[in-house]
Amino acid sequence: MTALSRHYINTATLLNAAIEAACDSIAPNWPLDRMIAVNPYWSWIDRPFAEVAHQLAQFAGSPMAMPLDYYRERWENSTITEADLAQALTRLPMAEAPEIAAVIAALQEDDVSPTPAPLLCDMLDSQRHLNQDPAWCDTITHQIAQFCAAYFDQDQADWHPYSDVRLYQSWRNAMCHDHSVALLMKAAHIPRRATEMAMTPREQIRQVLNRLDIAPEHWQDYLQAVIYRISGWAAWGAYLKWQAELSQQDDETLIDLLAIRLSWEWLVDDQNRHSGSVWQRWQHRWQQHFLEYRPQTINMRLIWQRAHEISYQRQLSQVLAQPVPDIQHAPKIQAAFCIDVRSEVIRRHLEAQGDEIHTLGFAGFFGLPVSYTPLGTQIQRPQLPGLLAPSLTVCDSVGCHEHDAALAKKRQAALQRESGWSWFNTMPASTFTLVEALGLSYVGKLIKRVLPLNGHSTQAPGLSAASAQRLRPTLRTDAEQQVTLAENVLKGMGLTHEFAPFVLLIGHGSESANNPHRAGLDCGACCGQSGEVNVRALAQLLNRPVVREGLAQRDIQIPDTTYFVAGLHNTTTEALSLYDTDDLDEPIQHSLNAWRAQLDAASLGARMERAPQLGLTHQSQHSVQKRIKHRAHDWAQTRPEWGLVNNAAFIIAPRARTRGLKLDGRTFLHEYRHEQDVDASGLAKIMTAPMIVTNWINMQYYASTVDHHRYGSGNKTLHNVVGGRLGVFEGNGGDLRIGLSRQSLHDGQQWRHEPLRLTVVIDAPEAAIESVMSRHSMVKQLVDNQWLYLARFEQHQLAFFDNGVWTVRDRT
Repeated sequence: MTALSRHYINTATLLNAAIEAACDSIAPNWPLDRMIAVNPYWSWIDRPFAEVAHQLAQFAGSPMAMPLDYYRERWENSTITEADLAQALTRLPMAEAPEIAAVIAALQEDDVSPTPAPLLCDMLDSQRHLNQDPAWCDTITHQIAQFCAAYFDQDQADWHPYSDVRLYQSWRNAMCHDHSVALLMKAAHIPRRATEMAMTPREQIRQVLNRLDIAPEHWQDYLQAVIYRISGWAAWGAYLKWQAELSQQDDETLIDLLAIRLSWEWLVDDQNRHSGSVWQRWQHRWQQHFLEYRPQTINMRLIWQRAHEISYQRQLSQVLAQPVPDIQHAPKIQAAFCIDVRSEVIRRHLEAQGDEIHTLGFAGFFGLPVSYTPLGTQIQRPQLPGLLAPSLTVCDSVGCHEHDAALAKKRQAALQRESGWSWFNTMPASTFTLVEALGLSYVGKLIKRVLPLNGHSTQAPGLSAASAQRLRPTLRTDAEQQVTLAENVLKGMGLTHEFAPFVLLIGHGSESANNPHRAGLDCGACCGQSGEVNVRALAQLLNRPVVREGLAQRDIQIPDTTYFVAGLHNTTTEALSLYDTDDLDEPIQHSLNAWRAQLDAASLGARMERAPQLGLTHQSQHSVQKRIKHRAHDWAQTRPEWGLVNNAAFIIAPRARTRGLKLDGRTFLHEYRHEQDVDASGLAKIMTAPMIVTNWINMQYYASTVDHHRYGSGNKTLHNVVGGRLGVFEGNGGDLRIGLSRQSLHDGQQWRHEPLRLTVVIDAPEAAIESVMSRHSMVKQLVDNQWLYLARFEQHQLAFFDNGVWTVRDRT
């Protein structure tokens, strides 16, 4: 092999590695109709949290902790104590730990936010009159965002330019003929130069790196800085890649986006390289950016962030050390709720109605690896965590194939009639002419939508209320699979004996109007849907005699007197509803109805506890209920509920460890009994699935707060939906906004969410927990690199896992 060919191969290897590193740094973002919380730092978990904080500060200008004045306020009001701060400093290597006095003094010093690594377009903007002329950086982002919105739109537009070719080729073709940016920015050369671009994205990346004279050893850093300038759409590309990989396929949209954003750096380059040229000044500024980087401010923020987390852990330890009631009564009713933090409040109020009421926590998809296809449609809606791919299907049925077929045909005809007007909504100026075309018949609909007079209809689109009432979500699989599925679910819930007469399976869903991000308030374990489908299908499954017979052969005896009943917790109004009760015999229905007063009382208690968070203080129970229901249907309400704000801990333990303790709706709760899990296989399932989901939720809220500009979606009142469901723009353009809106985190006066990394508390022996970490590298990375904290119950204290050692801390 010649030296020239070896050089070419080495260069190609370097290039591919740099491209992959840049693309792999982006976490996926799910579309609005199945919005789930995502840890936006997910691709970095193999590196320590602090190291990533410096990486993102330098290349993306992204902070991973709050400004120092945030911690100063908590220091001054003693939320963070000197003991907390001292504990935080002990976690640092001796050589890196500053004196405690220096850390306190830093609160009074200037706190400069990080800035992104400069690109060539930044240098061009530095010499423009930005009060009069548009900025290159903003124009480039806007152009890419608008093109991507048109390219990926499958729900709103009827015309899809170049949709038959890959994103990069489509954009390249458009740029050769598009003069809009050239005219706006007075850069007539752009369309001509676009014709010189390579035909493939990887070759274009290689050419631009060479034409901009970027040394190979800097390719990875440079491409990292470039991809973060379009990180919103990059997150959409990462989602497409994630979905493709679930199907054992591949998707290179991210590489296309990288090539497009990088191409703009070449398109605006004047190709001068003399001393004083824009390129020379950019090269100098790039080097200075890293030479001038001072890590001290970031380090101080991280120390205070760690102290803040220790202060919460101290408070949590104090609460968990309190005595809990010793319940000896056999349960007369059991209620399984999602592990969601909003369930903690209503579970506590339900248990307060009597010792014979037992609750437990389980992931809200209830272990069903399913997608849902509504009757008469081709829709396949995932009802499981985004980490997984569905393997089974749930369909609607009335229990008779002929009747199902008739209803499906009726619904298809109705939906086809309704969709006949959908073309009108996509035509220009349809906003102004739709009402004219439809006449007075549409006025009533407008009034109902604008005025929050009634709740949303629960009728299935295209079906009458009577027809919809007869439908049941039904699992399509054979009897043997049903038994295996039921066995796995019951073992996962820790519910294999001592069944109560009624076992309620309570999913959850949110209710809000005019809210593009409403799926983000539904069940994250159900891929941003409510848990209704899962619990109704599971209750039906567990009530089948053939399934119970199969379970009995596997040593799970469900008494004939036990009935599983599906329900839903409306997290906006705190209402508890039960489904399909008319399937039960009349005496059983009568017995179940006797418990409705306790369910209503629990809803009332949870509602009154949450009322102050919504500004509903000093009001009667009736008034609070009315106002909360009004909020759920009010189109102008930007904060219908606070969702999972302030989530901070995940407790994996029997309910007996936490029953009666007020955890303030900040804690995920999963049922687990280690004595029934001798090989720690059950614990492994929890730590590799529900724990990951809670980490994603926790870090989405964390990132949306500490870096709202990049990982939050901005002002909800300015949102415009992109492509029907892809995401939102804040205003009419800019990058695709991801994460949570400001109204979901801030009440207008202060942050309502405290950004704290998740504290996971497990009731299991050290050996069991460590065996899971040793067998699952992802879990080990999350713990060792401090993307979450790990603790375990040790008698009535908590032992924390720090640097490979379990340590009991002083709770005072």
